[in-house]
Amino acid sequence: MTKLTAATPSDREIVVQRTFDAPRRLVFQAFTTPDLVKRWLYGPEEWPLMKVEIDFRVGGKCRYVWRHKEHGDMAMGGTYREIVPPERTVHTELFDQDWTGGETVVTTLFEERDGWTTVTSTVLYSSKEARDNALKTPMLEGWGQCYDRLDGLLATGW
Repeated sequence: MTKLTAATPSDREIVVQRTFDAPRRLVFQAFTTPDLVKRWLYGPEEWPLMKVEIDFRVGGKCRYVWRHKEHGDMAMGGTYREIVPPERTVHTELFDQDWTGGETVVTTLFEERDGWTTVTSTVLYSSKEARDNALKTPMLEGWGQCYDRLDGLLATGW
């Protein structure tokens, strides 16, 4: 199993990368199909993903709602700016309770080599302060948990 790596190439960016033992078309499908996304896109078990809406077209909206039995809902939404199946997506994200300091732009690349797919996501924040505040949260740990779950899902072929 490969592990998540993270870097900060500029004052406003976080780049997260992980390689999966699966063809790019399956990994891309897991990122863009609501029923599949719901099975892996959450960190700690106590924050399951309850709602996934994906209007997968340029200008289409996405919305995710996570639920904690004590803390309630955490939700975010965004808009797709660019879609190049199965190579690349670009979308915005904004949490309903904006703890990140404004809208982010997420560019995700899917690159396949010898049946393995590397997913590279670059998150561009509104400011250095917003990026630094995000890094102070357990975001990267949660991202790692999501990707571990995705790795298991990909191994099943669903």
